[in-house]
Amino acid sequence: MTLAIIPVKRFEHAKQRLGEAVPAASRVALAEAMFLDVLSHLNRSKRIDATVVVTSDPRVARTARWLGAEVLEEEADEGHSEAASAGVRVALERGVDRVALLPGDCPMLDPAELDRHLGSAPRSALIVPDRHGTGTNGLLLSPPDAFTPAFGPDSCARHVSRARAAGVSFAVEQIESLGLDLDTPEDLMQLRDALILRPERAPRTAQLIWELGPEQSPSTPATA
Repeated sequence: MTLAIIPVKRFEHAKQRLGEAVPAASRVALAEAMFLDVLSHLNRSKRIDATVVVTSDPRVARTARWLGAEVLEEEADEGHSEAASAGVRVALERGVDRVALLPGDCPMLDPAELDRHLGSAPRSALIVPDRHGTGTNGLLLSPPDAFTPAFGPDSCARHVSRARAAGVSFAVEQIESLGLDLDTPEDLMQLRDALILRPERAPRTAQLIWELGPEQSPSTPATA
């Protein structure tokens, strides 16, 4: 059995690094749109048996339950790694074979691509880097406590180190549709460009980005 775990911070605290590129109210709407797209994709996965969303936000919890996910409610945002570890504890209590720790801000996630990697992952850990190769946008652990997750800047190297220290077999593999998460204005431009060609890959996110308009993109420095 594979349990997907998605830590989600409160929507009003999400995407602060977008700064002035996106107004505060639009950041909330964008975070929710991406989360909805991710959950919808996971519902079509053939290898994810259940999804648990870890959050302290009642709005996130309602949205997750509406789309059929289970919710582990926290009292406060304790951080991505702490929320992921809380989800792992739930998996251990249930006797789950493996967990897939996934982000709520990779709206272009392709369930078929995810399934292919889940189906060919006999190792104890599969570490999925972000498009820069430094962060971690996916972590598959079998058993769920193979090692303790440690998300954040440079987490890909940190997860490799923890896997080695734990003596478990692991692989680092790109999953294209998990490569692009949304943290910075530059990420927003990348996501906008990708969805121009394939809006059906993340329809809610695409609609929200169109509503933001091109004026929300980071400005390009003028040339002399």
